[in-house]
Amino acid sequence: MSTSATQSEAPGAATPRAALSMREVLRITTMRRLWYAQIVSNLGDFVALFAVIGLLTYKLHATAQQVTGVNIAYQVPIAILGILAGVFVDRWPLKRTLISSDVIRGLLCLLLLVSTQIWHFYVILAAISVVSSFFGPAQGVVIREAVPFHGLRSSNALMQQVMFIMRIIGPAAAGVLVGMLGWRACYIVDAASFFASACFIASVTIKRSPAVHQHTATEDKGAVAKIWHDMQQGLSFILHHAGLLFVILALAAGMFIMGCFGPLIAVYVRDSIHAGNTIYAWASGLIGAGILCGINLLNTFGTKIKNTILVYSGLLGIAAGLVLLFAVTAVWSTLFGDFIIGFSVAGIIIPAQTLMQQETPPELMGRVGSTMMSVIFSAQILGLLVSGALAQATSVRTVFALCAVVLVLFTLIGKFFMEPKTSK
Repeated sequence: MSTSATQSEAPGAATPRAALSMREVLRITTMRRLWYAQIVSNLGDFVALFAVIGLLTYKLHATAQQVTGVNIAYQVPIAILGILAGVFVDRWPLKRTLISSDVIRGLLCLLLLVSTQIWHFYVILAAISVVSSFFGPAQGVVIREAVPFHGLRSSNALMQQVMFIMRIIGPAAAGVLVGMLGWRACYIVDAASFFASACFIASVTIKRSPAVHQHTATEDKGAVAKIWHDMQQGLSFILHHAGLLFVILALAAGMFIMGCFGPLIAVYVRDSIHAGNTIYAWASGLIGAGILCGINLLNTFGTKIKNTILVYSGLLGIAAGLVLLFAVTAVWSTLFGDFIIGFSVAGIIIPAQTLMQQETPPELMGRVGSTMMSVIFSAQILGLLVSGALAQATSVRTVFALCAVVLVLFTLIGKFFMEPKTSK
């Protein structure tokens, strides 16, 4: 699929083409190889992360705060560096950026083999996260260049589907590897997955629109001034594009709720429905199952629904699930409410990414994509940090109710003041 074919599918085209299915999108060689790379690298990531948490918990006898610090150490660099990373992604060769990121992350994973102190793991995972802050936006730009506009929703669904499936398979695979070969085997698998991802990416031709190079040609400025100018361009585009700003904030709201759910749903199961660890495991699993079902069903049956309508529905669906958890304290309502929340999150993730790719000029894709990634990770971290304080000040059920009210208000604001004029 040529770049020119991709760019000709303008968001405001008079005769929009029928959306491509996931199978049709995978016929595009570049997309297929990126999908393979995503599968192996994500599986390796979750295997290694599970192994690190297990090692800290059972061998190094880390505290709960120290174990939680692993997730924070992995997320904070992306949240902080996201906006800056996009500036370089818009300037650097895409293929070289992707391959270099994979190779560096693979080498960093091998350092886990000689780690013996808790701070070792923090530093290495943070370093991996720094490199990932460049890989994510670059991958998004490649998808935008390789896939026509009417295939973007399916391509995003494919990538998100991989992530959540591997999140389910990863811990089980890590458990088997640890039992058979020990902790270090998981780190080797993760390193090998990054090297395999680099090989898949190296096997395709990746080209960027000429407009990118023309737009980012440097003026007679210093290096710092150029970087600052590019950052301002990306942020200005988002702030002046009401529809894009809305979907980014909507995605942040959804990720904040997911960040809160990690610690709060366990307390809710224990204190509100007086159930044990088994119900908690089912409740957590049904959130992931809901996201997977939502991704597949919405991509199959929601192709003719506007992205903005799906985002509104997703926000209201999360609110409905939260209201159910607040109003009814029973096992069935907990499981059903969590499934609704997961399903609704899918209604935000895919349309938000698709709308961003459709509305953003090619020369700003790296900066806008990295800003979105930064906002997502920041929202998750904020959810982790404030959920406990909010629940302690009020109660878990009250926190759920307050979040539902905020989501409803946010939906109304988006509908009446921030809806884009052109979307698919």
